Amino acid sequence: MLQETRLHRIRALLATLGHVSTERIINELGVSRETARRDIIELEALGAARRVHGGLMAVGTPAEPPLTVRSAARAREKRAIARAAVGLLKPGQTLFVDAGSTTTMLAEELRTMSGLTIITNSLQAALKLAAAEEGEQLNSSVILLGGAMQAGAQETRGELTIEEICRYRADVAMLSPTAIDSKNGASSFHPYEAAIARAMVRQASQTILLADHSKLGLSSRMQYASIEQIAVLVTDSGATGAQALVELERALPKIVVA
Repeated sequence: MLQETRLHRIRALLATLGHVSTERIINELGVSRETARRDIIELEALGAARRVHGGLMAVGTPAEPPLTVRSAARAREKRAIARAAVGLLKPGQTLFVDAGSTTTMLAEELRTMSGLTIITNSLQAALKLAAAEEGEQLNSSVILLGGAMQAGAQETRGELTIEEICRYRADVAMLSPTAIDSKNGASSFHPYEAAIARAMVRQASQTILLADHSKLGLSSRMQYASIEQIAVLVTDSGATGAQALVELERALPKIVVA
């Protein structure tokens, strides 16, 4: 593979994740550690990224793709993850659900269950959960958290949202991180997303992470859950055999591969 092609692929990963580990570059591109090191040095010299311990960090804050774009990426894997995650729940439980493409699919699958109380800051998740004719009885109780809205956003955020989360206690927080690895736990690129996820983790008895294979073995800017705070990771079969999954299996109590 030409270096120009490799650099383009690494930049694409950085644009999506904000941070890419050396191990991820080696595995994704199928190159040696020395080649990965040269590419990292080259990208820093070009001003396209900043070298950090264990990999590369994006320069500046790249715009996150719209939810519709993220939902289309690895949609089959995310659907499998969402269905497997529902199998971990019991009627009568109270859930926190954060905003993201995977948790939007989770909301669709949660409609098959009854007797849940679902608390979310995601407009899309709330709409999926409440999709019924007016006056029709919903299977579960749906609570949409208040908070600030930004242009184009499909979620509430900010101090008001955090305050509302702290009013509740949940059995399970079901969250979709930007990245998860065996040392740094779960993380997000944006501070406001991490703040909401962190509050949900704090107010829940158990944390279940929903992360497709592309997020494993990575660490983004803002940690919100240590590895010790994660009870279950649900991922897809694309992670099978990956070193990142092997390391997470050693660190976590339970992993479900959908």
